[in-house]
Amino acid sequence: MTPRRVYVLLAALAVTVFTAGTAPTTMAAKKSTGAPLSDVGLREAQYEEMRAFPGAAVPNGAFAALRTQASAIAATGGKWHEQTTQPYNAEPAGYTDPVWSNAIPAPGAGFSLVGGRVTAFAADRGTIYAGTADGGVWRLAAGSSAWQPLTDQLATLSIGALAINPADGSLWVGTGEANTNFDSLQGTGVYRMGSDGTFTQVGGNALVSRNLYQLTFDGIGGVYAATNQGLFKTDASGTGAWSVALMPDVTQSFPPYTNHMTTVVVDPNSGGQHVITVDGWRGGSGGSLAFNGIYESTDAGAHFTEVAPTGNLAQSDIGRVSMAYASDGRLYAVVESANLLISGSLSVLRGVFVSSTGTAKGPWKLIADEKTLQNSGSALSEAIGFPVGVQAWYNNVLAVNPIDPNQLYVGLEEVFQTNDGGNTWQVASPYWNFGLACNPNCPNTTHPDQHALAFMNGNLISGNDGGVYMRPTSVTGLGDWTDTNATLHSLQFYDARAGLLNGKNAFWGGMQDNGSGFLQPGAAQMIEPAGGDGFDVIVDPNNANRAVGSYTDLATYITTDGGHSFQTASPSCFGQSIYTTPRADCDNNARFWSPFASDSQNINSWIGGGEFVWITDAGFATRCTTTSCDWKPVFDLGPAAGATAVAKSGGVAWAGYINGSGNPRIGSHDVSVGLATNFGGTWHQINMTGLPKRYIAGVTIDPNNPAHVYAVFNGYNRKWQPDGGDGTVWETQNGGVSWTNMTGNLPDGLGNALVMAGSTLVVATDVGVFTATVGSTAWSRLGSNLPNVSADNIHLAPDGQTVVAGTHGRGIWTFTLGG
Repeated sequence: MTPRRVYVLLAALAVTVFTAGTAPTTMAAKKSTGAPLSDVGLREAQYEEMRAFPGAAVPNGAFAALRTQASAIAATGGKWHEQTTQPYNAEPAGYTDPVWSNAIPAPGAGFSLVGGRVTAFAADRGTIYAGTADGGVWRLAAGSSAWQPLTDQLATLSIGALAINPADGSLWVGTGEANTNFDSLQGTGVYRMGSDGTFTQVGGNALVSRNLYQLTFDGIGGVYAATNQGLFKTDASGTGAWSVALMPDVTQSFPPYTNHMTTVVVDPNSGGQHVITVDGWRGGSGGSLAFNGIYESTDAGAHFTEVAPTGNLAQSDIGRVSMAYASDGRLYAVVESANLLISGSLSVLRGVFVSSTGTAKGPWKLIADEKTLQNSGSALSEAIGFPVGVQAWYNNVLAVNPIDPNQLYVGLEEVFQTNDGGNTWQVASPYWNFGLACNPNCPNTTHPDQHALAFMNGNLISGNDGGVYMRPTSVTGLGDWTDTNATLHSLQFYDARAGLLNGKNAFWGGMQDNGSGFLQPGAAQMIEPAGGDGFDVIVDPNNANRAVGSYTDLATYITTDGGHSFQTASPSCFGQSIYTTPRADCDNNARFWSPFASDSQNINSWIGGGEFVWITDAGFATRCTTTSCDWKPVFDLGPAAGATAVAKSGGVAWAGYINGSGNPRIGSHDVSVGLATNFGGTWHQINMTGLPKRYIAGVTIDPNNPAHVYAVFNGYNRKWQPDGGDGTVWETQNGGVSWTNMTGNLPDGLGNALVMAGSTLVVATDVGVFTATVGSTAWSRLGSNLPNVSADNIHLAPDGQTVVAGTHGRGIWTFTLGG
């Protein structure tokens, strides 16, 4: 297991950083030097940042308002068809590229079939409920082997918390994933599932636009919601309103960095009186950490007081925390260190602790730290630049066996287990099998990056970036995991395209932490030839075996044999460092998700964007070595710029970008958005007067008229963001000299991409896919039965009439225009 191997396949959230202005070095060196928190924060938040800009956060109620507006738009005829109904094989036999594949060295990473990110569990009488990052809630009924989606038409499919009401057995769903990562989306409140399977919002709109860390019933008729904007409480009957139980930063001096109540637990032996919660922002943002701490109530949540812990846990070093009570009253906690994150430490895990008194004061005893867990059989280490706890702000969960107070499981990047209250530890689920002493005969493991743990019928259930796995609690050490993901169709696509194989459509797409996937016509499984995070793709429309995928920071890779092998092809410093020493002219400012695409008229001409706009005309023969590179920089967007959208048609190219040294996450106004083009013969920046000050997520050039271009804007208009401007879809017919707002009745915000099919326009947004004719501002919802999931990108299949939508949580869907 080499540093290169680790760097390619890790989750790529907090640690995939390349600080602007530093000279390229080896991958291992980049990994070990880390990056300033400001750089880390910008990169991991870019997906959310796009939606919030130019403000610091998405205003409360904004998403719900757009969803309501979208729901009122009449639909056209026809239905969407789900393409990704097959199992997704993360380590297919015969796909053994030495850099990108999960299947080398044999038997591979060991996590087999995968789904999308799972964020929460609830289990009841043999039935498991799994909440996914942006794919809704799924149910695996007792005695069934197939997952069933329950919430496809809920206002949002971003799930943060699940809980079963012990009084009546009802399922409660807290929407809004609260992992503060690249692609966590806001929620629309808390819902309760009725006996007929329908969902009703609980407590009104008080929790709309919040993200849910945890839902906890107190056993005496109340329920707590730990959110990223405070701790709330309501009646467990579901008929009351939410009230604020605790908001440490009552004036919200540092939004959105304070009032992250990351956990809430109720002492099972206190009759609901003893409640503990934690304000656990992961770190950074000046004085915001002054509010981080442990808060305790002894009067059923009526009053909370910050408590100074004693023993091994320091009040001054509390970041994200998860807690769980044992049946005997002991209180366990896994603690991320805000100070280590700020300092740029590789691991940000402070440790696993226990309070034998069950109180917030403790004394707290350290029962495991990074070294302890590494020595328990971890596949990670400081030596490879990716240690245990490197993402403890993102992977942070624990669970105590309800019938054995000494059996504790901790979910970080891996799953760790102790059967004796923390005296000894064993790895239950290593990051992968690469480099372990048992290789090549290691037992199976789970996908990396744990987010949820639960117990049912003597089994531990683990939810992570690759779905749901189970194994008996009687097992200690490696293996015995059962993969349940064959029917969990919750893959999170950033992009998806189609090309022909044997006259039929085949599909490629890039996904969150599940690489670049390939679905061949009639195949029993979709396969993952390339691992890690996957983003934009290029597919030869006439031969889908020829494709280009991308990892973070514009690290592009080419295959001409359907993913069996890949070639280097990146203009970015990071992408080049995966294979060799970066060139002096590489792009050092590519964004976490950097755009690239093929020319709409020439599959062998490509455009990509970082700080520079890059073009290659070598197509699938494109190479980039230390002595030469087929990618050529054609325009510098600015030393602090990064492309957000690119397009090319014939000799005309466009790039949308963000530019500025300020941090848009805190509302800096020295950050701007812009468009650049070579229309007219030379590259120049477009006058943006009158256009929205929001991220440009898509640019589309009319293939029959290079002066005719559409720009699609994400974010929210000035009703919600004062500087946001108006309009989601804008059109120019003179190469950018003047623009017309074509939004009409379209929800004004959260646009992602647009395609032209003759005289038909189709636009993809976070709140649906819509269609209009060219020149019209009267939009209709396109077809029926598409889940309420973000469509992150949209393209046309080779026939020019089939729309291909890559959704961020419900896989790939298609719609045939005029069919």
